Amino acid sequence: MNVNATLLEEIYHTLLKTYGPQHWWPGETPFEVCIGAILTQNTNWGNVEKAIANLKAAAVLNVAALADLQPSALAELIRPAGYFNVKADRLQQFVRFLQVQHQGSLDSLFHAPWQQTRTELLTVKGIGPETADSILLYAGQKPSFVVDAYTRRIFSRLGLVPEEIGYDQLRDFFMTTLPASTAFFNEYHALIVQHGKQYCRPRPGCKGCCLARFCCSCQCE
Repeated sequence: MNVNATLLEEIYHTLLKTYGPQHWWPGETPFEVCIGAILTQNTNWGNVEKAIANLKAAAVLNVAALADLQPSALAELIRPAGYFNVKADRLQQFVRFLQVQHQGSLDSLFHAPWQQTRTELLTVKGIGPETADSILLYAGQKPSFVVDAYTRRIFSRLGLVPEEIGYDQLRDFFMTTLPASTAFFNEYHALIVQHGKQYCRPRPGCKGCCLARFCCSCQCE
């Protein structure tokens, strides 16, 4: 995977010209972003918004309230996000981790070097690499690149990474090639998601794809 930064930056600018700034991540506060990052596992953002709206309406979108809720009550509030019993447990694991390790403070969590914070987050039950990186990038404003299924699909079709590449290896592909920048990483990931939804779907819509000139898998005539 000997790819220089110029090519990845050219792909970025092509996506940006096509779709414009994406203004990610939706969330009024860093804590809301953290909760959204956990809730969005295996569902779409529309469902997460409904769950977060329920938490706000019940006045429990804060560390102490979420920690104190009965698991069944929390599960009912977040039902729209799917896997609600599992996600209720994951939310409470996260907020109790904040309480025990950081006095309930995100400022304390994000005060350490982000690499250390990432290691901490990965010890929390239910927080895997993608969720941890989403929390770091979008809530903590740390330069930790987020990759997902869209990233793997697009960049393997472009011929830049193997289709079976693992999460950490794919993330390292971007982290070691691109200059570390929170704003850049934020926008790049958001553009990747947008392109994955619009064109590079499981069954690709190659006609009109802005990345066709880079792509070794393009099915256009």
